[in-house]
Amino acid sequence: LASSVKACHSVIADVSASSRNMTVPLQRRRSIRSQLRADGVLQDFLREHRPDAFGRRYAHCFPVGTPSLRLGRSSQKLYNFMDAQYFGQISLGTPEQNFSVVFDTGSADLWVPSSYCVSQACAVHSRFRAFESSSYRHDGRTFGIHYGSGHLLGVMARDTLKVGEVSVPNQEFGESVYEPGSTFVVARFDGVLGMAYPPLAEILGKPVFDSVMAQNSLDQPVFSFYLSRSKSADGELLLGGTDEALYHGPITWLPVTAKGYWQILMDSVSVQGVSSFCPRGCQAIVDTGTSLIAGPTVHILALQQLIGATPTGIGEVSAAVTSLSVCVSSSSTPPTWAPSVDIVSLCCRQEMLGDKELCLSGFQAVDIVSPQGPLWILGDVFLTEFYSIFDRGNDRVGLAPALDCDSGSLVSE
Repeated sequence: LASSVKACHSVIADVSASSRNMTVPLQRRRSIRSQLRADGVLQDFLREHRPDAFGRRYAHCFPVGTPSLRLGRSSQKLYNFMDAQYFGQISLGTPEQNFSVVFDTGSADLWVPSSYCVSQACAVHSRFRAFESSSYRHDGRTFGIHYGSGHLLGVMARDTLKVGEVSVPNQEFGESVYEPGSTFVVARFDGVLGMAYPPLAEILGKPVFDSVMAQNSLDQPVFSFYLSRSKSADGELLLGGTDEALYHGPITWLPVTAKGYWQILMDSVSVQGVSSFCPRGCQAIVDTGTSLIAGPTVHILALQQLIGATPTGIGEVSAAVTSLSVCVSSSSTPPTWAPSVDIVSLCCRQEMLGDKELCLSGFQAVDIVSPQGPLWILGDVFLTEFYSIFDRGNDRVGLAPALDCDSGSLVSE
């Protein structure tokens, strides 16, 4: 355990010369919402974008009240980057131009701001300068991606992408040229690198991880996330395998039920072991680009009441501390260890408003309709409890108890 704790504190595990696992450090920063709250402008922002603060147009994950979403060729897809807290660095072009991006399992596209972008948001972020890259190829197509708070428009391109030590020549990506609204202005990241399945992509062509798999540059068609809650360490994305120093086995494997999102079957969500919100099981998305746990409005409103949550004056929901359990397992492959969480951090996230400490609910109401039924979203407040493994070779998600980098013990005990 001592060696595991040492590796945990350093976050980045040593990779041997013979291994083809590539590590990408992930920075943990305040979410957009936390930043707006600290600046004292959150209430004005929420008043402009979302009139109802307690569910009916409730959108902590989505800065604007998002209507029910249906999955399909012509429908708006689910995007959840605005409250993202974890992001890392990539490079594009020759010579390399660096960008900070959200590595998002809830989408499948890569985009960064273009030097030709005319929006205020682009002016405060790194912009891709196509004319400085000798490996750049103009694509000619245009694209648009819709978010809860607006949308972005751009043009398609191809260039050499580098993620960690993995180099991908001629990778398709988007250059945004129009990013309206104020949300992108305060975002700490430049763009997004989607890591979901190809059917979720707005941009035609191979998503990044599909390109990496095609060139056989990794040991396994697997990537893994450690999203640290520690103040002394951030996190990591490992391409090609798992980092055993950051979790304590065993791993519970959950089959993907629909190849778009990383979608799995969740057994139950209950408060104090009594009230189940999906007694016959429900579909859930494992999403690194979402900050909270989201579910159908009717269930989340009831859950908020059971944990003693009430609306605050700044458009958020404060929570009383109680016992809550989120259990994820699969009846088709009985796990040796069921990844269940029974901790107050899901109910109560400590945030500061000036010199006052708030206890905010970690749950959010978002209605998403799929052919398999309403979808829940297991975002970062859930994933910080686990080391999460995304296995494209076997179409499954693995969860193992994460180590706490501050104490060297398991996060969930």
